[in-house]
Amino acid sequence: MNLGYEHTLYILAFDHRGSFQKKFFGIEGEPDAEQTAIIADAKHLIFEGMLQAVGNGADPAVTGVLVDEQFGSTVPTEARERGLKLAMPAERSGQNMFDFQYGEDFGEHIESFDPDFTKVLVRYNPDGDAEENRGQLERLKRLSDWLKARDRKFLFELLVPAEAAQLESVGGDSDRYDAELRPDLMRRAIVAIQDAGIEVDVWKIEGVDERSDCEMLVAQARSGGRDGVTCVVLGRGADDAKVDHWLTQAAPVDGFVGFAIGRSIWWDPLKEYVDGKIERAEGARRIAENYMRFVSVYERAKAPVGS
Repeated sequence: MNLGYEHTLYILAFDHRGSFQKKFFGIEGEPDAEQTAIIADAKHLIFEGMLQAVGNGADPAVTGVLVDEQFGSTVPTEARERGLKLAMPAERSGQNMFDFQYGEDFGEHIESFDPDFTKVLVRYNPDGDAEENRGQLERLKRLSDWLKARDRKFLFELLVPAEAAQLESVGGDSDRYDAELRPDLMRRAIVAIQDAGIEVDVWKIEGVDERSDCEMLVAQARSGGRDGVTCVVLGRGADDAKVDHWLTQAAPVDGFVGFAIGRSIWWDPLKEYVDGKIERAEGARRIAENYMRFVSVYERAKAPVGS
């Protein structure tokens, strides 16, 4: 199979599970059927915003949703019916170490939904606990091998949380960590993942402040003959100005093909809807506008000067 994915991707991510049910609805533990239906309805509103964006001109061929099985309800089917790209997570929610949501049955769940991309969220710091890192890589290798044997695309969300000593080295300043240490730690994490035989098609990575760091990360992602492998920028729940900057740095770089943004698009309008402050239609409208605004930022940034 051909490794990578070289087409544009603008993904609206709402596969959040544990944090979603706790922060929006105050539900701890495993939700019952009624609670699950309430959460699923809120998630469907996010999808309604996406449909409105498509109605307002978003191209379905490059528009995608990242949604979970647990609370996604009819969204995966509806996304398919409308020609949108579908990504779905394989990881257990809320874990510091990667593990499968459905254990040994992970393959059956992937095949039953048939997403365009199987996604994992992985917290991996190359200077972190060696045994924990090794355990994560072993499980991820199983998934990678399974996907590649079936010609399925792998979307890998890489987060590199700071180790205590790393944060201390920059005076406890998380912004300095992001700017000074995280870019090369991300590169080293990608090296370790590749060296473990894990083959990724699209890296979903935290934004970086400098274009040169975007170029460095793409170079590593494409090393060793992985010429078709690409990257998308995640939003990390940051404000518009921060996300705009990350998109502006990444968009002109060959090898970046778009974004996968979630909370920065839907958090505020959805919270206002859940709190009864706005109507459902207004929530969907604002989600659509927020999504389309980020598409415009990316498109403008990647356009050649003078075009």
